[in-house]
Amino acid sequence: MDSIVISIGGSVILSDDIGISYFEELANLLKKICKKYKIYVIVGGGKTARTYIKLGRKLDMDEQKLDQIGIEITRTNAKLLTNIIDISNDEIPITTDEAKKINKPIVIMGGTTPGHSTDMVGAELAEKTNAIKYIIATNVDGIYDKDPKKYRAAKQLKEISIDELINKYGTNWEAAGKNVVIDGPSLAIIKRANILTFVLNGKKLDQLEKAITNQSFNGTKIKI
Repeated sequence: MDSIVISIGGSVILSDDIGISYFEELANLLKKICKKYKIYVIVGGGKTARTYIKLGRKLDMDEQKLDQIGIEITRTNAKLLTNIIDISNDEIPITTDEAKKINKPIVIMGGTTPGHSTDMVGAELAEKTNAIKYIIATNVDGIYDKDPKKYRAAKQLKEISIDELINKYGTNWEAAGKNVVIDGPSLAIIKRANILTFVLNGKKLDQLEKAITNQSFNGTKIKI
């Protein structure tokens, strides 16, 4: 069975405009899709993680400790989803190797080790499982030429090459809690492993389903 990896940002599942119905619909969608594909879901830390990291930085904590705090929050968020999706794993794996070995139709996890975001965890898992696609579900409609939350004239990019993204953002990890669409280490893996990658708005489950089922969707395709 082919696998699909989905990275859902904490900014999606912890958004103020997300209600109980969203989680019910997400669970139903994943249960439907897992009849055809093995599904791996990685959950981010979102605003909660960034709030703790910001406080820790003011208290002069080092970046590795700040990263670890963020990782713990991602795992808490992942635990929330495992309790909602009853055909997923009970325990949250701490490595992608552990996640790969779990014999469940849907496997859910959070972060792993300091030095990268959950998006990189998703890319790593996609590489290890030979996933047919990697979907990054964030809180905006794909990748833009500039921050759409700051600039009204920001233009959505329907396609962009992995090389263009690497030239713009690099492949290094900058700091814990950095709020970017895709972090540098993720881009390095996507390029190395030639992973078909889509970026879309995870709040719009109809678009997520379209991306999974090979339909035209509102978002960005990363060309390898």
